[in-house]
Amino acid sequence: MKRFTLALLVVLLLSSGLHAQAPFYQGKTIRIVVGNLAGDAYDLWARMFARQMGKHIPGNPDIIVQNMPGAGGLIAANYVYSVAKPDGQTLGAWGPALYFDQLIGKKEVQFDWAKFTWIGNPEVTEFILIMRADTPYKTVEDIRKAVDPPKCGATGTGTSGYYMPKLFEEILGLKFNLVSGYQGGNEIDVAIERGEVHCRNLTIATFYGREPFITWIKKGFIRPLIQTARKRDSKAPEVPTIYELMDQYKTREADRRLATVVLAPAVFGRPMMATPGIPADRVKILRGAYNRALKEPELVEEAKKRRWIIEPVSAEDLEALAREVITQPPEIIERMKKLLGK
Repeated sequence: MKRFTLALLVVLLLSSGLHAQAPFYQGKTIRIVVGNLAGDAYDLWARMFARQMGKHIPGNPDIIVQNMPGAGGLIAANYVYSVAKPDGQTLGAWGPALYFDQLIGKKEVQFDWAKFTWIGNPEVTEFILIMRADTPYKTVEDIRKAVDPPKCGATGTGTSGYYMPKLFEEILGLKFNLVSGYQGGNEIDVAIERGEVHCRNLTIATFYGREPFITWIKKGFIRPLIQTARKRDSKAPEVPTIYELMDQYKTREADRRLATVVLAPAVFGRPMMATPGIPADRVKILRGAYNRALKEPELVEEAKKRRWIIEPVSAEDLEALAREVITQPPEIIERMKKLLGK
């Protein structure tokens, strides 16, 4: 009887030891909550990571993408920050300028941008303003002189579709009629094709990397008018930069400072983040898996086919930038409120 009891105790201890050593993520599922519709660039990047990250996480968890569009990503961000458990099983991906809503004191915001757990960003995203080619707005000067401003589609105030045209108004003297409330970029594209709106702001990588834009370019359906990079992108050598236009129109120094703050989302790019308060060891695992996934041949090849340039920004750099942008002086905040119509 004693031998049996001793053997049973040994089995239980071994079983307990094996259980304790099992990786946290074994048998679990990680969700990437995307604040955009399926098919948007943020969604496509999230799905690329969902296919690659799991193999670099001990326990090989399943990773799924859950689309939670609305309010320009605000609904998804609020959910990941305030509802999801801080266990490292819920990640998020949405537009890089959502912190604008926090800066201007939007009451719907339920997050602190600087306190998200930052995972990484695969690319720096400069923007480009595109216009239907059959409109009267052939150049930037045409928009400045227009009696009836062109209609630009947007999802919410925290997206480039909204704040970039507003910045162009503020520092270049352009005028736009912004039509917001679309669920995602695909809906705006349909609206442009129907003639409901004339223009849209989006990333350079998306414009030159996927449909319907590739077909639009071939057919001459669309005309790019402004890009936000400091130097003209090799894919858009004929499109003036916002910096060239600021020189041309003699933009004031105070306006240039505002532009610097508003253009910072290009560095955030297509960020992946997570709930605050995740245990440090799991944060390390997630960041490591993200970085290794970026080097996976399948992901690299897919990005290449989409004409996306992998230009990663580390989680640590994103974390530092998040703290910086969220602590702006009152005068900048007031100007941003004006820029965003608040």
